Amino acid sequence: MSLLSIAYKSIRQRALASSLTALSVALGVALMVIVLVSYGIVDRMFSQRSIGYDLIVGPKGSELELVLNTVYRVRKASWKLPYQFYLDLRDDSRIAEAIPVALGDFTEEGGFPIVGTIPRYFVVEYAPGRKFQRKGKDLRRPFDAIIGSRVARQNQWEIGAKFTLVHGGAKSEHVHDEEFEVVGILKRTGTPNDRTVFVHLDGFFMIAGHEEDPEDIISRMIKFYPDPTDELRELMANIRREVEEESANQSKHEHDDHHHHCVPTWRKEVTAILLTVKGDMFGRVKRSIDLTRELKEGFQAQAVNPIVPMRDLMEIVVKNVSIVLGVMTIFIIIVAGVSIFVSIYNSMADRRKEIAIMRALGARRQTVFYIVLAESTLLCIGGGLVGVVLGHGLVFLAAPLVELQSGILINPFAFDIKELVLLPSLIVLASLVGFIPGLTAYWTDVAKTISD
Repeated sequence: MSLLSIAYKSIRQRALASSLTALSVALGVALMVIVLVSYGIVDRMFSQRSIGYDLIVGPKGSELELVLNTVYRVRKASWKLPYQFYLDLRDDSRIAEAIPVALGDFTEEGGFPIVGTIPRYFVVEYAPGRKFQRKGKDLRRPFDAIIGSRVARQNQWEIGAKFTLVHGGAKSEHVHDEEFEVVGILKRTGTPNDRTVFVHLDGFFMIAGHEEDPEDIISRMIKFYPDPTDELRELMANIRREVEEESANQSKHEHDDHHHHCVPTWRKEVTAILLTVKGDMFGRVKRSIDLTRELKEGFQAQAVNPIVPMRDLMEIVVKNVSIVLGVMTIFIIIVAGVSIFVSIYNSMADRRKEIAIMRALGARRQTVFYIVLAESTLLCIGGGLVGVVLGHGLVFLAAPLVELQSGILINPFAFDIKELVLLPSLIVLASLVGFIPGLTAYWTDVAKTISD
């Protein structure tokens, strides 16, 4: 009979105690698996692998807030960049793509964020090597809309569905009169795009209440262009002239599906501009740094590599939380190891006669020692394997719920390379907790035990 079979039979004789100690190991390992998988998901979510732009340009202020507003849409934002500024960046010879976005409203149903943008948004890769896929048409008319997969599923919207926007916040009672029509539905991406409604930028500006005060617009243009060219001076003069004409004529814009008044360029302002620069990897890095410096020095704007503030957030918050959870998990596994030690050690008193008989029948001291080590190893490895299955099972069950609540797409079969360390660690733990009980069995006095 092999050592493992003897150890297994010994464990079966103490089935309840053995099951509880193995369960404690399983729970600790399951928690460790969940922590590792969750951290890996968050890390991928907030890394370059999930963002396809080199820079995000926005008003000066918090870099983290700009990224959270523009990419993750978790904060309320207002648009304060002149549209002319976007046109200038678009025409810059170093820029491959410049995509304007305007945020601020939400859908009346579900409270999903609205992003006003241009059709090119869906041509550029939303993450390296990943492009949007959708059914339906592109944004062509001012009041066309493309919706994310979660929006379509939760609101049960199909192509042709119409909806209205809520101004200023998801809980606002100010509902716009304009109706947008769904012309396309994006396939699931596992990014915030899944819980976003995209509307044509022209239609976004045509919504009543999105007009900015002309004097405020001129004031901001002056800040952006402290040394305006003759063309800009002429533009500002035309703005004032047009405002005076509108005031004299008491003209009003009408918004319907058949006739829309185009919004002049000077009336448009955007929340941010998504940039990709030309060149290979090193050239893009250099141009990105140059653009960041130029904007920082010359304009009331900033260019941010979206990865930098998110990595800072990961280091400051998420990583520290995962470390705390990891330390707690290690303590749980250590406690589980102690319980295995106590269980086996306490069983030594009841098994002295059994061990003495084995020795009397010819078993060597080393054989008895290895049987005890085999017991602790079986309990640790068995509990660990159950824990791995349990941890991944919980991730599998939680994946659709997390996607429903946050829009984050989780691979239910996600695996972290660090999990490979668990098995060797459990073997070491088993050796440690089984060593002293094994020595107790090793030094059992055969004659005294049998005579007693």
